[in-house]
Order: sequence, then C-alpha cells, then structure tokens
Amino acid sequence: MGVRTWETTVAATPAIGTGDVLLVVDIQNDFCPGGRLAVPKGDEVVPLVNRLAQRFSHVVLTQDWHPDRHESFASAHPGKKPFDVISLSYGPQVLWPDHCLQGSRGAEFHKNLQIPHAELVLRKGFRRNIDSYSAFYENDHKTVTGLRGHLAEGELQHVVLVGLAFDFCVRYSAEDAAREGLRVTVVEDACRGIDIEGSMNQTRESFARSGIQIMSADAILSA
Repeated sequence: MGVRTWETTVAATPAIGTGDVLLVVDIQNDFCPGGRLAVPKGDEVVPLVNRLAQRFSHVVLTQDWHPDRHESFASAHPGKKPFDVISLSYGPQVLWPDHCLQGSRGAEFHKNLQIPHAELVLRKGFRRNIDSYSAFYENDHKTVTGLRGHLAEGELQHVVLVGLAFDFCVRYSAEDAAREGLRVTVVEDACRGIDIEGSMNQTRESFARSGIQIMSADAILSA
C-alpha cells in the first residue's frame, strides 16, 4: 500500500462526524514494551491515538481480559510453547504467553492513554475456553461481544481503527466490521504489528480485498 494510494483515499474522505466511531484496540501494558506479549514499539502509538480521539465524539476502547489458564495460553497445554499453533473446537489457535490477566497491571491500559470521553470499554477474551481477537466476535465467529448492537443503537456506521496489534486484533476487528456492512478505515501509523511470517503484508492484502481503507493519521487530523 503506497503513499499514492493513501493520497487518493484521503481526498475522498469526509471530515469525521457524528456517525463515526474511533475503535481503540488493546493499548494495554502487556502489549507495550516490557509487557508479557509486547508488540514492538507498541507504546509509540499512544500520543497519536490521544490526538485522534479528540476529533471523535464517539470512542470505544477494547481490553483483553483473560482468566488464569486461558485456553489460548501455552502454559495451559503441557509440552507446548508460545507461538505454537494447535487445533481447538473452533479451529486453529496460536498459543500465547500468559497476558492481560484479569485485574493485573498487564491488563491495564497504558498509563499515557488519555481518552476520558470514551463511552464504552469492551472486554474480550474473558471466556476461558475461547479466544477473542475481534471486537465483534469471539474466535468461533458466532459468539457476539455486543459491540455491533452498541453501534447500531448509536447509528454509528463508520468504524476507524487504531491500536494493537495491526495484524491480529485490529485486523480481525476491521474484517468483522466490514462483514457487518460498516464502512471501515484503519489508521496504520496509529497501529503497530507483530508480523509473524508475513502477517503484516497479508493484513494489507486482506484489507484491499475487503474494501477496508488504510489511511494516515494526518489525513484525519487535517480533514
């Protein structure tokens, strides 16, 4: 996705209005440097996300919120290690280091994330037997989180995504939003990724197929 494509997209993008919502994905201590599942340079997005949030009347924060011995943890599967892939009842599952345990410091939002007007904190991954990357569905693609209903009630039709990680929770949330018939924009420079076996480029390719816009933060801030 080159700069020229971004410029074309920016020109066609209206200013943020009352039907738009900023979805801030998992900017938590465990996903930032020093955390148990750190996304490289994940903390760098915080000042930019704060600035973007000031442009939105509607902001939703997502928060990974895992119980101990969650099925997605490698520690719950003897002989397995982080980043192994196993098959669970709902399909393939990457195994992760223990992270974002309920009530832990790692599960807290980054201390510099300052969005006091956020209208909803949506916790996901709290069911022990199923993981949840998307802000809309658990990983079985059937169990809803309630976010779609919240957006429908507020007549919010355009979802703008930022946060961590670009190639996992941001990606799955964006793709599910598009499947729900919403207009979707991902602000890539307000995200950071893990990039497992080319997952960053795979995410960009998937967004292109799904009609998901990729934009820069400047395009929104200057609109």
